[in-house]
Amino acid sequence: MKLHQFAAMVVLLLAAAWVLTGDFSFVGSASTEDDKPNTVVERQEAAAKTEERALQAVGVAQVPSIEHARSVRISGITQADKSTEVSARTSAAIDELKVSQGDVVKKDQVILTLASEGRQEALASAEQSLEQAKIDADAKRTLVERGTLPKIQLDQAMSALRSAESALEKAKVEMSLLEIKAPFGGVIDDLKVEAGTSVQPGTPVATIVALDPIIGVGEVNESDLPIVKVGNDASLRLVTGEIVSGKIRYISRVAQDTTRTYTVEIEAPNPEMSIPAGMTSEVILRGEAVSAKPVPRSVVTLNDTGELGVRAVDEEDSVVFYPIDIVDDSTGGLILGGIPDKARIIVQGQNLVSEGQKVQAVEADPEQIDRLIEEARSQIESQ
Repeated sequence: MKLHQFAAMVVLLLAAAWVLTGDFSFVGSASTEDDKPNTVVERQEAAAKTEERALQAVGVAQVPSIEHARSVRISGITQADKSTEVSARTSAAIDELKVSQGDVVKKDQVILTLASEGRQEALASAEQSLEQAKIDADAKRTLVERGTLPKIQLDQAMSALRSAESALEKAKVEMSLLEIKAPFGGVIDDLKVEAGTSVQPGTPVATIVALDPIIGVGEVNESDLPIVKVGNDASLRLVTGEIVSGKIRYISRVAQDTTRTYTVEIEAPNPEMSIPAGMTSEVILRGEAVSAKPVPRSVVTLNDTGELGVRAVDEEDSVVFYPIDIVDDSTGGLILGGIPDKARIIVQGQNLVSEGQKVQAVEADPEQIDRLIEEARSQIESQ
């Protein structure tokens, strides 16, 4: 046998012997006995650490619940509480205007007076006639009681007395018609006449609008109708940015034919009558208060079926999914219903995990979470 064939045979036998020993450690890679866990507890701890290093870490927070009323926001317009056209009720010339266009008036305040044109004299004459009729009736009553005058003459005197009383009442009514008064408090929106103008019964002289309270009117969708109720809180956001609070006072029970929407009215105090009628506004209708959680918009996600909700971790640190009911929202925050009171919501890493997955739950920075929640809540409440 040649030398090189013998050497190859020796190397092959040594390699086979090495494989049979089962020792495959390379230089520098062999573990010492001290590095290996010796006890059951140590081996369990080592296994737990290995598993923990493999778990996805997520930030969680337990968000406190609040009582919050669901909102329905619709486009609307302001209207006067009442509006009427005041008209003359007798024929005469306007003697004096007591108000100007734009003036605020109270109920029964005189707007203008008409010229008497003999009515004052007619009133004085009617008063004198009544006084004379009373004297005549009293005298004839005395004579009838004495038997010196037929009773029929007393009856005639009493009839004349009643006629005189009726004439006086008519004269007083005619005098009262010379003063045209405001039927309710409001603003003189339009003064249609001037001093000296002759008017007839039914001639319009002024338009009065009542602006306190101011009324906000809008149309609510049929899907939102169960949320709103008469007497619930509401508010108006004007184009000026001003927000005034009020109450829902009326909800139509018949839908509009074309839009299938329902007319809603809210009333809000306007003591200075500074809010005019006809102003574009946003009508905000509040439903009944419900228990909900204010959260940043970023925590909301979709599950595998496309359902909107939030992810949380249970007592075993496994991921669970809660479908949500959006009670209110803004550009930066949401008010959500449907989340258990003590749920630990995943606020960081929620899109990196799925339901049923075991995770490493890390409590998020409380101050940061409180700040985000407060921002979400304040943005919604400022709307």
